[in-house]
Amino acid sequence: MDAKRVLFITQEIAPYLPESNISLIGRNLPQGIQERGREIRTFMPKFGNINERRNQLHEVIRLSGMNLIIDDTDHPLIIKVASIQSARMQVYFIDNEDFFQRKGTVRNDAGNEYEDNDERSIFYVRGVLETIKKLRWIPDLIHCHGWFAALAVLYRKRMYADDPCLKDSKIVYSVYDDEFQSPLRADVIKKLKIDGATDRDLSELKKNAGFIELSKLAISMADGVIQGSETIRPELQAVISQLKSKPVLPYQGFQSGYIDSVNTFYDRIIKK
Repeated sequence: MDAKRVLFITQEIAPYLPESNISLIGRNLPQGIQERGREIRTFMPKFGNINERRNQLHEVIRLSGMNLIIDDTDHPLIIKVASIQSARMQVYFIDNEDFFQRKGTVRNDAGNEYEDNDERSIFYVRGVLETIKKLRWIPDLIHCHGWFAALAVLYRKRMYADDPCLKDSKIVYSVYDDEFQSPLRADVIKKLKIDGATDRDLSELKKNAGFIELSKLAISMADGVIQGSETIRPELQAVISQLKSKPVLPYQGFQSGYIDSVNTFYDRIIKK
């Protein structure tokens, strides 16, 4: 097995956030892949409800300090890290005072989704990819979990298509039932086009920048697709079932053999 490096861009990881399907996969899959001989890097957003003291997060000064421009506004990028000692695994956190200091993940206390989730997602995926470049760590495969990481597929395939650190990496998208209700702001199209996305790339989002359309964009541009939840939206199930030339891993459940199935799927994608 020549290809060793897997980058995980994850929406949630336990124990930093409450246990859920995504957070448990985000916690256990990287460990299992590492135990099977691959080198990993794992990222998640540093949401404001993550207790830094309890989880022993600390800033990585040598990686922090970049500014990412979104819609003509500079946003400082802060990188933090913590260790899950029992897994011998480090987790990197993307942080920024404008986007990740509030006490929720994607919703406020009243259950309303944050209006700027589009920019928060853009900042997160760009922050991960820029940090990987700064680390000079070249992944063979990138695995994105959850809609908050979906735009990483677009950025890898379009905006970073010629980057020496990323141009040869394959990308996998896991589809979950983690949908959001309010569409992203319409001007997300403008922001993504400024970064280099094309009208064709954004054809789905132009219809409606909702969960279905964002998921369809990621599915269409990914090199492989995994069904991460037992039940997903019928519209997405139909799209996945129609994929003929793209590898798909059906829902596995987090059971005995799951990690081996995903590991084998990675090899299939990398060799494709």
